[in-house]
Amino acid sequence: MLNYRSFVKDGFHFLSCVKPFKLYNFVLLSFSYFVSKILKRPKIKGYPFSMSIEVTTFCNLRCKECPSGLRKFTRPTGRINPDLFQNIINQVKDHLIYLTLYFQGEPYLHTQFLELVAYANKNGIYTATSTNGHYLTVEKARQTVKSGLSRLIVSLDGMDQDTYGKYRISGDVEKVKEGLHNLITAKREAGASTPYVILQFIAFAHNKHQIDEIKAYGKAVGVDEVQIKSAQIYDFEKGSDLMIDDPAYSRYEQTPDGSWQIRSALPDRCWRMWSGCVVTWDGMVVPCCFDKDADHRLGNLADNSFKQIWNDSPYREFRTALYSNRKQIDICKNCTEGLSKKNKALHEERP
Repeated sequence: MLNYRSFVKDGFHFLSCVKPFKLYNFVLLSFSYFVSKILKRPKIKGYPFSMSIEVTTFCNLRCKECPSGLRKFTRPTGRINPDLFQNIINQVKDHLIYLTLYFQGEPYLHTQFLELVAYANKNGIYTATSTNGHYLTVEKARQTVKSGLSRLIVSLDGMDQDTYGKYRISGDVEKVKEGLHNLITAKREAGASTPYVILQFIAFAHNKHQIDEIKAYGKAVGVDEVQIKSAQIYDFEKGSDLMIDDPAYSRYEQTPDGSWQIRSALPDRCWRMWSGCVVTWDGMVVPCCFDKDADHRLGNLADNSFKQIWNDSPYREFRTALYSNRKQIDICKNCTEGLSKKNKALHEERP
């Protein structure tokens, strides 16, 4: 389900963030990536046009496949210091187009979250985040619209408490629905086109029967888009009762010996190592959103500048490793890079 009028408005809003130098940087970055594909060794020019900054690692839920919910982090947990956030934005604002204020945790648990959004928005950056929807009170919904947030994903993986609660442990389905209603109402009252609201439904074995229902609900409540997302399973090789058997909504397939594998071919290259990166709440730069425990630390913005880290030896070595045998890199085993274009939109790694 997609509201095409809202989609077009969102597209124009995104394009308004693409200034001449940012466009030049994007072209330079893309060209260097395609040269790297041909040479089969990394050459990089320019800086990433997208970035994810972790607002907090804390979360109110205990979702079954989430390291934040399961409290499985070995790295430090906490909330980003607004001064560090502003320092990062000041460094990357000239080339950054798209900013996701999320990695792990529930962003609305950061008391200054919307102030962070407003700061990035003031610097001409398209801003997006994802929430479990439990903190969208009437007032917080109004503040969200006022902050200038460009895009907001609200996760709702079931239409009733029994279905929803099988994965979203400690969650309240009615509270999420109420929060979504508050957000849509706040947009209408303000006459605002932002945030572009996406209702996200992660498809599992236990909720697949509600896919059509969630689409109808999204249209009725007035969201801009409903997305059905495939589930990421950490120990997928042995299978899981969460796995859905419909290949249209699964990133895994069963092998003849009964084990499971990722459906992606995992080619020895990765556009994400050119287009973007992830920054944890305490300033660590990691390759992408699949490195949830920050095992591959490429530098720390509390100690070095972003441009220095982007071009330093740890980053160069990681990109080089992608061109030798990407399947041997642990965080790549669940990656959707390489899925067919037909299904890729359904399997993009989103919060």
